[in-house]
Amino acid sequence: MNKQIIISLSTLFILSIFLSLNSCSNTAKDGDKASGQKAAYPSDVISFFDQWNLILGDGSNAGKAINLDHKDFFFTTNDGKKDWVVFKTPNAGNTHGTSNNTRTELAQLKKWSPMTDAKLTATLKVMNVATTGDARVAATYSVVIGQIHSADGHENEPLKIFYKKFPGHTKGSVFWNYEINTAGDDNSGRWDYSYPVWGYDFSDLGTAKNTYPEEPKDGIALGEELSYEVEVKKGVMYLTFTSKGHETKTFTKNLISSEYAERSDMPEQVKKIFVPIGQDGVERANAYADEGLFFKLGSYNQTNGKDPAVNKVWCSGAETHGGDIQKQYADGNYAEVWFKSASIEVSNDAISNAGYFQANDGLSKKTVYPSEVIPFMDKFKMLMGDGTNVENLVDFEHKDFFYTVIDGTRRWVVYKTPNSGVTSKNSSNTRTELHEKRQWTPEQGGKLTGTCRVMQVSTSGDARVAASYSTVIGQIHSGEGHENEPLKIFYKKFPGHTKGSVFWNYEINTEGDNSKRWDYSSAVWGHDMSVIGTSKDDYPPEPADGIELGEEFSYEVNVYKGIMYLTFKSDGHETKTFTKNLIASEYVKPSDRPAQVMKIFAPIGQDGTERAIAYKGELIYFKQGAYNQTNGKDPEKNMVWCAGAETYGGDIAKQYENGCYTEVWFREATVGAGTPQK
Repeated sequence: MNKQIIISLSTLFILSIFLSLNSCSNTAKDGDKASGQKAAYPSDVISFFDQWNLILGDGSNAGKAINLDHKDFFFTTNDGKKDWVVFKTPNAGNTHGTSNNTRTELAQLKKWSPMTDAKLTATLKVMNVATTGDARVAATYSVVIGQIHSADGHENEPLKIFYKKFPGHTKGSVFWNYEINTAGDDNSGRWDYSYPVWGYDFSDLGTAKNTYPEEPKDGIALGEELSYEVEVKKGVMYLTFTSKGHETKTFTKNLISSEYAERSDMPEQVKKIFVPIGQDGVERANAYADEGLFFKLGSYNQTNGKDPAVNKVWCSGAETHGGDIQKQYADGNYAEVWFKSASIEVSNDAISNAGYFQANDGLSKKTVYPSEVIPFMDKFKMLMGDGTNVENLVDFEHKDFFYTVIDGTRRWVVYKTPNSGVTSKNSSNTRTELHEKRQWTPEQGGKLTGTCRVMQVSTSGDARVAASYSTVIGQIHSGEGHENEPLKIFYKKFPGHTKGSVFWNYEINTEGDNSKRWDYSSAVWGHDMSVIGTSKDDYPPEPADGIELGEEFSYEVNVYKGIMYLTFKSDGHETKTFTKNLIASEYVKPSDRPAQVMKIFAPIGQDGTERAIAYKGELIYFKQGAYNQTNGKDPEKNMVWCAGAETYGGDIAKQYENGCYTEVWFREATVGAGTPQK
């Protein structure tokens, strides 16, 4: 009996050694597998996925990535020596939160104060970045491979670790960015400051779309292994970057005391790339001291298909194949990052980060109505480019004409309308335009403001026609009598020009026969309406002081006691002001007609005079949006207003595809009573 027990114990001892050795072989160094084989799940390679949610390139929150893989975004591979976890993301898919960019990225389940201890380490290699884009855009050809993100306030990012490689280069750059935690409620002025690790920083750009800077001598090649360590202690962030054959780099950044709290603190790098697009804020003095932070890790693709005219730092203009993921993967338009190992440590004081996920999960798919961005929509009705009248604009959108977008900084209301659709009864032109419900006289007064960008004007038309290639973005319209327009604010850009013109027109309130009415045009930046081409496709010189598509500007229309005061502002341009009496005409005699009017209107028989009291006592109202002035009518009928543009038989989709439309974005606008002019 004792002998049998001894034999059994011996057998158990041998078996336990075997099981122990076998167990060790399953949990040994990350990725220790036979050559050519790979682990079944990423969580078999790196055993920390219980501390993260995984956001996929389709915008979904996959939750904890334990025993989970996805063939398109998140899986394992073996390079013949080690197992790796692959994070893969196309240039375009569905995004998470308010971002313009797709990601396959871990987001930490807990948030922590920068005053406590937190640490993230990773060893990885970047295998691909997008092969298309615009070299003048800082974010193009790059991927973020690690972050610290705020869960509170503006949800800004005190750390983003980038890898970026230009097409044709063997070596790319590794750099990290600090994003300011912007002072105040308006986060649109936020900016990044970038620190080079190996190669260049974020601000080294190409001089043209496909012209690249020199290849960095100390850069990192695709497939070359590198490591980073991010440690936060008592409000200070310590960074360490290592890679075989490269100098180890270390950095320190205070997260709870800003060095950018005054405008004079702004670095030259920021002035170079962010200030020109209006991102010129200052940081709150205590930076991120009062906010919960959390780590992120993976492949956050910074190359997208958005038009660089929208944002010249973050909108890459890359190929997206209409969002078809497989086509993007087939021709290199994606980011792919392999991680061999990673670890995370946080204080026991860390708390749930559920609020961040509740606020951001599915946000990109949720409808944000124009009335949520500009809350005065209850004071307007609207006519859209297909002739539809909409009386109630609260919680209303239309994906073809009236909706919201995010430009990488903030949300805008989009007004879009084709060259040809369905128009109002007295117009030749389509519009997606607000129409104020209140009517008032010039003596009663009113005020309208708008901050906007014109993103598109028609690319077809006739250069001899004054209205070609233009859109009206704000009006005062009469609701009585001839129903003329004492104010139309235009943007106009000729094909092939970079800069366009902003001007405003005053239309006379004609004495007698209204077929004799005409406009007088005043230039704000660039040309006035009367500067036209000498033949259909011959354009005047580009205006030196013009406004580009996508360039932000604002206007204020203030009518007080019968006088209209106009103010136009744009960063980098002289502020312009104008005054016009709406209740006493300066055009009552034929001799009062300006030379400009005799040049473009008199030849088509529009050479009338104005009633002496102009618009006095007449009910008028504001309009704002996109009133497309380029139509398909024959110029021989009217060489001022009939543009002869392409309309594709009224097919709106084809017009949109071929640039035969106008699109205007507004981020702020107000309407109300007129006020004494300062």
